[in-house]
Amino acid sequence: MRKFLILFVLQAILLSCSNLKQTAENKPTPSLKFISSLEIPFNETFQDTKVGGLSGIDYDPKNDLYYLISDDRSAFNDSRFYTAKIRLVENKLESINFQSVTTLKNETGKSFGNWNTNPTTAADPEDIRFNPKTNSLVWSSEGARIVTPDKLILQNPSINFIDLKGNFLGKAKLPANLEMQKAEKGPRNNGTLEGITFDTKYKNIYTNIEEPLFEDDNQANTSKGALIRLYQFNLKTKKNTNQYAYRLDAIAHEPNPKDAFAINGVSAIQYYRKNQLLVVERSYSTGAQACTVKVYLCDLKKVTNVKNYGSLKNQNFELASKKLMLNMDDLGIFIDNIEGLTFGPKLANGHPSIIFISDNNFSEMQKTQVLVFELVE
Repeated sequence: MRKFLILFVLQAILLSCSNLKQTAENKPTPSLKFISSLEIPFNETFQDTKVGGLSGIDYDPKNDLYYLISDDRSAFNDSRFYTAKIRLVENKLESINFQSVTTLKNETGKSFGNWNTNPTTAADPEDIRFNPKTNSLVWSSEGARIVTPDKLILQNPSINFIDLKGNFLGKAKLPANLEMQKAEKGPRNNGTLEGITFDTKYKNIYTNIEEPLFEDDNQANTSKGALIRLYQFNLKTKKNTNQYAYRLDAIAHEPNPKDAFAINGVSAIQYYRKNQLLVVERSYSTGAQACTVKVYLCDLKKVTNVKNYGSLKNQNFELASKKLMLNMDDLGIFIDNIEGLTFGPKLANGHPSIIFISDNNFSEMQKTQVLVFELVE
């Protein structure tokens, strides 16, 4: 009888542990609750620079300071980043006050060239992150691929390390499949390194391409999504260690006219917790001024490392999984070209805040929006 009791107790313990594990793995998907927004006026200037093209944002909680990068290719002012204070009052956005502007420097210590007059020396800044362990920054550039009968510009994307004064400290070593090529192989123009994020221990950097590599897949259309790659880099060695396949949604709306420009791509990422990223998919179609912006929880736990896959076509591998956290269409407000996100300060109820920012492309037809959400876990 005693043996049976022992077996029964052991069985109960094992079942209990099994249920605990299952519960942990099947936790509800976190959601985002809209709190507040504000708009930076189109004609806003700061220290003789045009505030616009804000395509990346990061938060330094110790100093309650935000870093924002402009994707100006030195066409209006030198390529640059800003620092700012964003004031939340009773969880509502009260104001954004710019504190400083800093010019990005290249390897020779000079500012980047003007895309319109000297494109080979220009940069296309897209995202920026602050590293509190080294008191430094990292930013990504998309580079360029212009192949026409009268022009050839092949400028590789880059992940750049700088100090707080914008001085160049080094670059990550990019894998071969991120090198721009004249042939239709490798990255597409304006579809390369878009988002960038550190893990919580600042040992790895994650980045993404916005659209598929030529050899991996066709671009997304209104009936079918597309495969892109997420990249992981070791911060110490600055080398690429892993690549993961991620499937984009189809383009949200038919363009008008039907054959006009339309796109869906990943415009930003944010490290969430171990093996998980927040991924922003941003869909735009000609004829619809607003964008369809979706935020997904992406899980890399069971994903295949496709670093050594020359192509993703006709291959067997495990995709990164994704669960919808928010479709901003459901908010019932105008949403523009969201290109940056960061964790902000804790809210009054102790929940984390997440702040998004939109890139107005220096167009008076678009808006620079700052939106604050509550992360509900």
